[in-house]
Amino acid sequence: MSPTSWRSRPPSERAILAGRPGRSERPGRSERDGEGLAELRLLAETAGADVRGEVLQRRGPIRSSTFLSKGKIEEVRALSAEQESSLLLLDEDLSPAQSRNLEAELKMKVVDRTGLILDIFSRRAHTREARLQVELAQLEYILPRLTRMWEHLSRLGGGIGTRGPGETQLEVDRRRIRERIAKLKRELTRVVKERRVQRRGRRDCFKVSLVGYTNAGKSTLFNALTRAHVYVEDRLFATLDPTTRVFAAGDGERALLTDTVGFIRKLPPKLVASFRATLEEVAEADLLLHVIDCMEPDIDAHINAVEGVLESIGALGRPRLLVFNKLDSLTDEVAALGLRARYPGAVFVSALTRGGLPELREEAMRTLRRNSNGGARPNERRGGDP
Repeated sequence: MSPTSWRSRPPSERAILAGRPGRSERPGRSERDGEGLAELRLLAETAGADVRGEVLQRRGPIRSSTFLSKGKIEEVRALSAEQESSLLLLDEDLSPAQSRNLEAELKMKVVDRTGLILDIFSRRAHTREARLQVELAQLEYILPRLTRMWEHLSRLGGGIGTRGPGETQLEVDRRRIRERIAKLKRELTRVVKERRVQRRGRRDCFKVSLVGYTNAGKSTLFNALTRAHVYVEDRLFATLDPTTRVFAAGDGERALLTDTVGFIRKLPPKLVASFRATLEEVAEADLLLHVIDCMEPDIDAHINAVEGVLESIGALGRPRLLVFNKLDSLTDEVAALGLRARYPGAVFVSALTRGGLPELREEAMRTLRRNSNGGARPNERRGGDP
C-alpha cells in the first residue's frame, strides 16, 4: 500500500474548515471574519483544496467522541450540503475514534491538521532523503488508523467461524507497515551518519542556519545571501530539502549557510522526529538566523512556534539573531519604528530588494566572533563550497 495513495484527492476537492480560536485571537471577533482559521485555509489551499466555508467552535468543552459539539456538527452538515463539499479539515489533531465518528455522522471525509500537513509534505518531497522522512511520518500516522479502512470487511461478527476477511487483511497490512517503518528507520540512520561525516569536514568553517516560520521568505533570503537559485514560491512549505552554500560574511570572510524546512505551529511531532537528519543541521549550527515576516500580524505567536520546535530538537540554546524580512512591504513608518523598539538588536532586511543585507552580514559575523569557541578568528575557519 502506497503511503500517499490513501490521501490522493482531486486538486479541486471542496472543503469545509473547522476548529477552535487560537490563544492569541482577540475577543469580539465574529465567526464570519475567518481570522481564527486563516492558517488552516493557507494549508488547505497549499494542498489543493477549494475552501467553501469555515466553522469555529468558540464555546464549550471538547466532545470526546467527535471533538466538535452536536451544534457545530449540524452546522458543518448544513454548510457542506449547501456548498456540495465532501471534505472536512480540522485545525486540531483527532484520535482515530474521533475521526471515525465524525465521518460516520457527517458522511464525508475528515482530515485532521497532522494529516493535512503530511499530505503537503508528501507533495513537496523531491529528494530521496525527504521522501524517506515523509513516508516514515505518514506510515506512523496511518498505522493506528487502519481499522476504519477495513470496517466494511469486518462486520461479520465475533466468535468461532465468524472471523472476517477484513480482519485478516488488516493484520497483514499492519505487519507490512511495521516492517516498512523499521526499514525506513534503518535507512534514515544511515542518512544521519552520512550527514555527520559531512559536518566533520566543515569543522573549520562557521556554520549558520536559517530558521523561521514557513513562508517567511527564508529561501529568498538564502538566494540573496549566497547567489544560489533555491526554489521559491509564495506557498507554505515550498521546499523541504536543506541546501548549504558559502556566503560572504564581510571583510573577505566566509561562512556556510544552510536553508532548512520552515516551521509552523503544532508541527506534528512524528514529522519533527522523521526530519531528525535534516534538523541536526540546525542543532549544530554556530548561529541561527531566525527569519520573521515583518507583515505577520501575530509575530509573537510565530516566534513562539519556531522556538517550540527549536526546543524539541535541542537547538533553543544556540546563538540566535532575529532577522525581520520583507521590510519593503512595511510602508507604515510608525509600525516599523515600533518593531525596532520591541526587538532591539534585530536586523531588518528585504531579501527582495537586498536592502539591509550588508548590515545582516556584519551583524552575523560579529555574533559568530563573539560566540566562537576559544575566540578563533573567522579567517582561521574559512571553508569552501560543501
